[in-house]
Amino acid sequence: MSAPTPIVPTPGAGLPGLGVLLAGVTLGVILLAAVAPGLLAGSPEAIDPAVALRPPSLAHPFGTDWLGRDVYARVVHGTAATLLVGVGATLAASLVGAVWGLLAALGGPVADQVGMRLADVFLAFPAVLMALLVVAILGPGTGNVAIAVTVALAPGFARIVRIRTHLVRQFAYVRAALDLGIAPWRVVLRHVAPNVLIPLGVLVVINIGTAIIIGASLSFLGLGAESTVPEWGSLLAQSRNYLSAQWTLAVFPGLAVTVTVLAVSVLGRALQARSEGEG
Repeated sequence: MSAPTPIVPTPGAGLPGLGVLLAGVTLGVILLAAVAPGLLAGSPEAIDPAVALRPPSLAHPFGTDWLGRDVYARVVHGTAATLLVGVGATLAASLVGAVWGLLAALGGPVADQVGMRLADVFLAFPAVLMALLVVAILGPGTGNVAIAVTVALAPGFARIVRIRTHLVRQFAYVRAALDLGIAPWRVVLRHVAPNVLIPLGVLVVINIGTAIIIGASLSFLGLGAESTVPEWGSLLAQSRNYLSAQWTLAVFPGLAVTVTVLAVSVLGRALQARSEGEG
């Protein structure tokens, strides 16, 4: 599995209302599965060897695995672990990147050069490769994967924040506030930071999909959640040994990743188009 580099919003046309509605409904179901999986599925660990490696049926909509466990239940219960990395790491990356970018833009020429050259070093590597390097250093585990994804995405946020900060500093009302003798830190808090950080929300939404892909990729390689945790990437990895007996084992975890990333992307692009229209 591979993942794109952090996505930066680009100008684009608005998205159809129906697509946004479907994306919203899909994400609502996914969030419900993450928060209350028991409402949508039974136990993911219930074993019934008599029905092992069965194809999809009414009793088991996604089929069963080699131990007779319900694949649908395992996909539903794996939502939380997947979103924990995707959403949590993206929020953490946006926070780290925001502080990084603000310090670079407001700390003077030396801080600006050092901060951006450091960002260039990180961005020289594909995001998934950078995350893989971090996990190789820290070791496997869901927490370390989240840290790795944060490190991989933060430089992209830092660069965007730094650019926007330089633009906002040139606004007439910001320059006027400084000329009036208002303390620089107050100008930053009241005028610069809000104009820089609020639009960052669209970038956060769009990059959740990237984070999910990277997290699932690392889990697929055996570097994420423990094998006992039904995370989508690990479910894909475990299915490899049974594809000849039941190929659908890999289909549904893969579809879960694809549908989630697609829904997040559609919603993010819709928010992007709306913010550009209002701007």
